[in-house]
Amino acid sequence: MSKELFDAMRQSVIDGDPDLAAELAQKAIDQGIDPVVALNEGFVPGVNYVGEQFGLGEMFLPELVVAGEAMKAAVATLEPEFAKRGTERQILGKVVIGTIEGDIHEIGKTLVATMLSASGFQVYDLGVDVPIMTFVEKAREVNADIIGISALLTTTMVRQKDVIEALQDNNMATKVMVGGAPVTQSWAKEIGAHGYSEDAVGAVAVAKNLMGLA
Repeated sequence: MSKELFDAMRQSVIDGDPDLAAELAQKAIDQGIDPVVALNEGFVPGVNYVGEQFGLGEMFLPELVVAGEAMKAAVATLEPEFAKRGTERQILGKVVIGTIEGDIHEIGKTLVATMLSASGFQVYDLGVDVPIMTFVEKAREVNADIIGISALLTTTMVRQKDVIEALQDNNMATKVMVGGAPVTQSWAKEIGAHGYSEDAVGAVAVAKNLMGLA
């Protein structure tokens, strides 16, 4: 029965069906299945499949968004069971993420946050129009491994560099990932960012690499 349930979980993420994903997560809890197993054997393979297909150009942004929503619904359902059992799913690293001050574009940043969370990172999403020192202060507060800074405007992407300089001024070794429409690999290198990705799937790979996991 578990095999059939895990297959259905995987498919619910691929289909981007949050209601079904939550229902299947609850079914796993009712059957006494370890939530860590349900997550890793059922839902994570679905996210991985969608990410692979996106990378191949077989799936597109809308499919990625709804898959992320289904995964969030599953995790939200399983979370109380993690707490009850005194177990925690493996956290790959802590990421503080936001769109830089002066910029209110949200979709890309939110998608990256969702995919990172679905892939096992603990994500603190600061939202949009985030002041430079808010990134720094939150990273210090939660002992973040990575800061992700999104910018969709050429006029605001220069502030990504300001965050990196503020971290240096505060003697913080937090790694920095940057992204957004005008952002390039050469820009990331120029400002001293540790990682860059042009899409959410790539951002997960970059984050894993920064954590020494890839």
